[in-house]
Amino acid sequence: MSPRRFDMLVGLYGDEGMAVILSEEETVRSWLRVEAALATAQGEAGVIPPDTAEVITRTATLEAIESARLWRETRNVGYPILPLVRQLDEALPPEHRGRVHYGATTQDIMDSGLALQYTAAATRLGELLEGFGDAIATLATAHADTVIAGRTHALQAVPTTFGAKMAGYLGELARDRARLSSAAEAVATVSLFGAGGTSAAYGDHAVKIRGRVAELLELVATDVPWHVARDRIAEYGSVCALLTATCARFAREVIDLSRTEIAEVSEAAGHLRGASSTMPQKANPIESEAVIGMAVTAGALSSALYRIMEAGHERAAGEWQAEWQVLPHLSALAAGALATARSIAEGLQVFPEAMHRNLEADSGLVMSEAYMIGLAATLGREQAHDLVYEAARRCRETGEDLRAVLREVAPAGAVASVAELAPADYVGDPHLTVDSALSAWRAVD
Repeated sequence: MSPRRFDMLVGLYGDEGMAVILSEEETVRSWLRVEAALATAQGEAGVIPPDTAEVITRTATLEAIESARLWRETRNVGYPILPLVRQLDEALPPEHRGRVHYGATTQDIMDSGLALQYTAAATRLGELLEGFGDAIATLATAHADTVIAGRTHALQAVPTTFGAKMAGYLGELARDRARLSSAAEAVATVSLFGAGGTSAAYGDHAVKIRGRVAELLELVATDVPWHVARDRIAEYGSVCALLTATCARFAREVIDLSRTEIAEVSEAAGHLRGASSTMPQKANPIESEAVIGMAVTAGALSSALYRIMEAGHERAAGEWQAEWQVLPHLSALAAGALATARSIAEGLQVFPEAMHRNLEADSGLVMSEAYMIGLAATLGREQAHDLVYEAARRCRETGEDLRAVLREVAPAGAVASVAELAPADYVGDPHLTVDSALSAWRAVD
């Protein structure tokens, strides 16, 4: 075999559990499991001799397959199942040969194997999602009252709390979990329909055999062929990309709040962690950068899913092969992003003092809306807005405090409305936000 390409990003930040699920061994094993289940179902139905079915089931293991030969012959055939079946048949005693893969087509085996493999992948993603979500829930709970500047268009807007900010991520993760559950259920569908989707080669027992194979493999049976109907696959792959995007939004937040001029959070510290080869002071947000790199890649790959859905007639002509490349990568990227995002969240350093300092960095302008609302009761919203707007312009020019300027320029009857407010007085109800997000996260379907 030729040397394998090194995938540095996933190699460094990927998930070992997902790597096992997507491995060559598990891929081949999934095909063998389908062949064994098919033989069992056909033996029970009397399509092949029951004793032959038992021998096929016992023999359908990785020990019967020579890997180098399988891939050498696959390169010639174009698909791996014919070479796989030939090796499996050769491993049988002579009296039991010729009954492996009876009535099946290559895509029946590969798609049913895909259903097995990506059901396991979805389960692993669910485990990783739970870990990341629990870490975010811990941050939301611990910092429900930690006041921070909320920012819109990258500029300070109004006060909020770090816990309420984290609750937004937790709500998104709860929705991601629901999407993943739906996609996992859809992808767990058996495919046994024969060469053109008619099931003709399976004979009169086609429906019974398909249902029994699904039962043996713990998949869902359907009587509608899906050799070229790849919406289930596209749904699963799209959810993988969505998961990485959620992780990237969190990672971007960490990077932005870690900026030297802001310094409100930081990734976990450690000797030479995030170090530069030339700038000794650097402690770069390396895990956040890796998550964003995985999400950028997953987003680009996901566009292929919709091209794959264009496959025509009763069999794809190239679109199917694209799945072989795209789906494993999307799964690995989603797993790596979730695992790394959890690591970021669990190790995150939060600096409330810096948050407080930054709230006071702009002449108190972060309280502009609060004062406008207070003045609006007396002046009306539009006049109050214009008054605060002009006061804010003056503060930026002179460095004066907003409240002091407003008390000076406000009409006499409205001065009392400019009461002294701290940022903590204008954060809404962060506990309601946090508690609602926690409730959604902890809900069990």
